[in-house]
Amino acid sequence: ALAFLFYFFAKEVPQVAVLKNYQQELATEVYSRDGRKIGEFTTERRYPVEFAKIPKHVIQAFLAAEDSKFYEHKGIDYSGISRAIFSNLLRAKFAQGGSTITQQVARTLLLTRKKELSRKIKEIILAFRMEKELSKDEILGLYLSEIYLGHGAYGIGAAAQNYFNKKVENLSVAEAAMLAGLPQRPNEWDPFRNPGIAKRRQAYVLKRMAEEGFLTEDVAKEALNQTLKLYEVE
Repeated sequence: ALAFLFYFFAKEVPQVAVLKNYQQELATEVYSRDGRKIGEFTTERRYPVEFAKIPKHVIQAFLAAEDSKFYEHKGIDYSGISRAIFSNLLRAKFAQGGSTITQQVARTLLLTRKKELSRKIKEIILAFRMEKELSKDEILGLYLSEIYLGHGAYGIGAAAQNYFNKKVENLSVAEAAMLAGLPQRPNEWDPFRNPGIAKRRQAYVLKRMAEEGFLTEDVAKEALNQTLKLYEVE
């Protein structure tokens, strides 16, 4: 029955090839005669960032929070799916998805966020296909460029500007961990409206980074104790 479902939905999924030349929808920018930027028009803020220029600790923060086995699996984390199924059975509802970063890219760029079994099956099919046609860095680059992080910010380029008035290259470990804690519920865990929850999420990410060997416990503790200065783009 499961094989039939996958065969049936495989005919309906979009083509992965479109992601090879994916172009972000950028804001319309307005400049003065002397070249100064004086405004922009957009409801979805995006600032392109080259993957090669993203600091390692920023990448590691998102991997630790969202998919620590990203560079090991082939698009699907079977242990994660098993945990999600068990959690959903306990709650008697479709609450947890167990999605890898590859699946999240498939959902964000090629599908919808509607919680349905059919979408989950399509997501898995696309994840397998993406892993065959795109490199790990290409997939992770798409994820970091398009993940929604609240306040109209799509991708870490826009989020770094929105929350800290910085370029991605200048984010600290503490700031990266704060951003990496947002993807699952960016509106509920908003550091402007819910600083306490955002701080707990930051602590979780730093703990996961230490567990994965990305940071020492001392560095993680130092980052957690830093006072972050938030800056909201108007």
